[in-house]
Parts: sequence; structure tokens; C-alpha cells
Amino acid sequence: MFIVKSSIAEVIEKYSGIRVGQTLTDSPVGSHLISPRRFYVHHGIHLGGGRIAHYAGYSGSIKPGPIEVTDLDGFANGRPVWVLQEQCEYSSDEVVSRAYSRVGERDYRIFSNNCEHFCSWCTRGRSYSAQVEALLRSPRRFFSMISALQLCLVA
Repeated sequence: MFIVKSSIAEVIEKYSGIRVGQTLTDSPVGSHLISPRRFYVHHGIHLGGGRIAHYAGYSGSIKPGPIEVTDLDGFANGRPVWVLQEQCEYSSDEVVSRAYSRVGERDYRIFSNNCEHFCSWCTRGRSYSAQVEALLRSPRRFFSMISALQLCLVA
């Protein structure tokens, strides 16, 4: 279930510039995790002990959910999970502490405070979403990535 399918990883890297690394089984605590969804790539922070912090967003509801701690299966939702390769400004323990400091927050905004913004803040100290940037900068390229992901996930 959590094995890298290179075609999905290649699509993510090609269209979003997100560098996909090892599978979760190799990831250290404090790792920034990603998992493809139908229309976006979901982000979370590996807290250790099989726990993941992430913004629940609109998963399963019309009302946005909080930043929550869930298990790997809950975060993955049946999809593969990878570690995002990125330059981190904080130690693993600090990343985990930063993630826990926001658990329960209910300020989800799809364009300015989503799961990717949360993880970027935890690891680099600034809220940023490459997906939102890509959508605003080049909607055609963003939707090409989504279409390509769909083909990989169905195949």
C-alpha cells in the first residue's frame, strides 16, 4: 500500500517541482509527508509512533476540519505516502513540537492556510503552498498535473 509507484512520483515532481523521497517506512520523525488525492497532493507531518499531524480541511464534510493527529491509514486514505525532500530550518524535535502547537486550530483556508501551508510552517517557518502558487501562476499546468495524477491513480 505504501510502495512508491514511480509514475505517480514522477508526475508530482514534473508538474509541481515537489521532490519525492523515500517511503514512510524510512522516514525520520518530523518528516514532511505527501499523499496524492484526486485534485491535489495532501501534506502532513510525521510525529512518530504511527501518528501524523495534518489539516483535515474538507475531508468528508462541507465544513473545514481542524489540524488533527491521525494514524497513517487515516492520513493515507488508501493512497501512497512519501517523504517530501526539502531543506528544513528546524530539528526533527522542533518540527514535531511546532506541529503539536497548532493541533486543534480551525483556521483552514484553501488558498492561504491549507495542509501544505501548515507543513511548510512546521518545517521552514513560513506558510507556503507550491500547489496554490502553481494554480495561480499557471492554471493550465496545474490541471495537467491533476489529469496526469488521475491516470496514474486509476492505472
